Amino acid sequence: MTDEPFISIGKRTILMELEAVKALVDRIDDCFATACRIMLECRGRIIVTGMGKSGHVGRKIAATLASTGTPAFFVHPGEASHGDMGMITREDVVIALSNSGETAEVVTLLPLLKRLGTPLVSLTGNPESTLAKESEAHLNTGVEKEACPLDLAPTSSTTTALVMGDALAVALLETRGFTEEDFAFSHPGGSLGKRLLLKVKDIMHAGKRIPAVIEGTSLSDALLEVTSKGLGMTAIIDEQRKVTGIFTDGDLRRALDQGVDPKSTPINEVMTSHCQTITPDILAAEALKIMDDRKINALICVDSDDKVVGAINMHDLLKSGVV
Repeated sequence: MTDEPFISIGKRTILMELEAVKALVDRIDDCFATACRIMLECRGRIIVTGMGKSGHVGRKIAATLASTGTPAFFVHPGEASHGDMGMITREDVVIALSNSGETAEVVTLLPLLKRLGTPLVSLTGNPESTLAKESEAHLNTGVEKEACPLDLAPTSSTTTALVMGDALAVALLETRGFTEEDFAFSHPGGSLGKRLLLKVKDIMHAGKRIPAVIEGTSLSDALLEVTSKGLGMTAIIDEQRKVTGIFTDGDLRRALDQGVDPKSTPINEVMTSHCQTITPDILAAEALKIMDDRKINALICVDSDDKVVGAINMHDLLKSGVV
């Protein structure tokens, strides 16, 4: 068998689903706005439910809502009939997914939701279905034909439901004024979360791990400090632990080029004075930008009195995932 049939079928499937998604544009109307308003005014949680493939899509919609500023979780409709209905309150809003709008496990919940007074938003492919008619807002996600050649397996219909869920989530996100920092709090383990939440004090070397020598220390002794602390540099401090300079690998190369005597030369003569310092409370991402802009690989951290309290280098930022 040649590759062409696979390629042709793949393209046909994508084009069919693309057309199904395009048809949704004309369905973003007053009902969509009503659904958004109901969800925006929710004082509890958004409860998403659905059976089978609709349930899988529902789980993703719930996850997207939760990570973009709208507290939400998924409840399996079958489990809801056997105890999990207690997870739903009158303060919540339910989003129910069913392509037919007649899924028994979902329809069974309708009298209970009505009794609770919980608002219902439905995503179905049949505006005349029981689920659609019993909803405060119905969103039509129906398709003319599934991408499955048998017109049986949920394909195009699950794609449209997923896209409609994304449209709801993004509409709420923008209306709430959801920011990158808000997103980071929902994703503290991701790269964005680290860039927006991780501070220098969370990763800096502190206490006895700080490379530092007193002014007047010989170059040879300063090199021992650089080597033992493993940051490729050392801070130069006065008796009050205020930073007066820094000595790095680059300073060492320049000193050796000048033929200085490591044992007799005081570190003050070969250090870099008026060096760049940072405070521990700035974001690690900001420290990275300073390093990039100044073409340096390490920074000394100081307090409000310019006393050394820590040190970081590029390797620390790499390990933390900021880079």
